[in-house]
Amino acid sequence: MRIYKTIFPLIAFSAVCIGLSGCSQRISALNDTVELAFFGNKDVELTPEQVSAVPYASIYAKIEDTPQAFMVLGFAEDKVNLSSAASEPNALELKWLSADKGMLITVNGRLVRTYNLLTGNLAALESSKPDPLLLGLHLDSTPKTWTRTIDWQPGYHYGYEVRSEFNLIAEGNIQVNGTSTQTLHYIENVSVESLNIKYQNEFWLDPHDGKVIKSRQKIAPNLPFIDITLLRPFAA
Repeated sequence: MRIYKTIFPLIAFSAVCIGLSGCSQRISALNDTVELAFFGNKDVELTPEQVSAVPYASIYAKIEDTPQAFMVLGFAEDKVNLSSAASEPNALELKWLSADKGMLITVNGRLVRTYNLLTGNLAALESSKPDPLLLGLHLDSTPKTWTRTIDWQPGYHYGYEVRSEFNLIAEGNIQVNGTSTQTLHYIENVSVESLNIKYQNEFWLDPHDGKVIKSRQKIAPNLPFIDITLLRPFAA
């Protein structure tokens, strides 16, 4: 498996940030950014300049009532293809890291696994068909339904079938990192029939290439939602 990008430890990351600055005031500002981003106990809200100063792809992530966190890309690895569909495009699993060793793993914005979250974790997601988000939900040719199975913890929750139907709600602009950004807003109506549970995920897509810019996704049927905003995309 090829690894495209690896995050430095926090000390090295701080050193890189310091190395980007040209004066003591700049160094101080970047150090403050690192401290806020990784160790804050309230919502993190960085300026566009602070986000740009971090030499890694980055996101905001918020688990319902917990503070918003700033997370950086730790790894970008080839997605393990569990689908027999020849039409499934190549994709990367992006692994976003936090200072407390939490990890979110996404494929074009879709949460596919999580690790070390206090609220519980998505352990696996499998499907014989490609995710419509990966195919390009904005395209007329893309199926608007999808079925997969998921495992999650705590507890012994394995192999639960999850069915989705996607609907375009609106076209409009959202604010991302201080910039008004055009998006397509989709609702994913999700049902887990064996548990008699239904909920809705939300995705805001780039109307040109279908990439997910922002999302609100449930980790698992009885676990909380995670809000994710892409600040700086990964460039392979």
